[in-house]
Amino acid sequence: MISAVVTFPGINRETDVARALTKGTGRRPTMVWHAETALPQGTDLVVLPGGFSYGDYLRCGAIAARAPIMDAVRAHAARGGLVLAICNGFQIACEAGLLPGVLVRNQNLRFLCHFQHVQVERTDTAFTRRFAAGEAVKFCVAHGEGNYTADTDTLERLEGDGRVAFRYCNAAGETGGQSNPNGSERNIAGIYSADLNVLGLMPHPENLIDPLVGGTDGLRLFEALAA
Repeated sequence: MISAVVTFPGINRETDVARALTKGTGRRPTMVWHAETALPQGTDLVVLPGGFSYGDYLRCGAIAARAPIMDAVRAHAARGGLVLAICNGFQIACEAGLLPGVLVRNQNLRFLCHFQHVQVERTDTAFTRRFAAGEAVKFCVAHGEGNYTADTDTLERLEGDGRVAFRYCNAAGETGGQSNPNGSERNIAGIYSADLNVLGLMPHPENLIDPLVGGTDGLRLFEALAA
């Protein structure tokens, strides 16, 4: 698999996701600077990593969404190419029109950083084929604006089309209440595009790829992409 990780000023998770890609797919990604206008030839997967692009000024992801490289990312997605957008990358993807909805301030108005379980909604996508449906897997969260919000019609469409990828839950797989760390509508932790080739999620799978740092559930997502 040929993958590319897009970097913006203020992004700080690019090396984490590059390591996860290398370990999961067996091939190092190309790092692509935001001012470039084209992706590497033959790119299969584009990753928009987490961090604080442009210091989260204006709105989280709003400035990065208008970077020159994003035209190439949108064209890649329109051709059916895979896009993985994590945390700030999810915010960028929503601002860029790759995914519906928006990420707003956490309900408790605090930055969150901890291990977090999420429930896998479906396993027939390029991103989730190494998981079991309904499984509670452990990732990490690290965000201040992770509260997924959309209008009722959009939420119903996401539900009806099976485009909710992950929901916040506890270790037993129970959703709602204290299991939802940021107040996201319907406990949504991640969503797909209409063609299921773009995945945006707030939790960080790239942080759970080694038992030394808490687990390897995240590695399965990157192995699924390679498969």
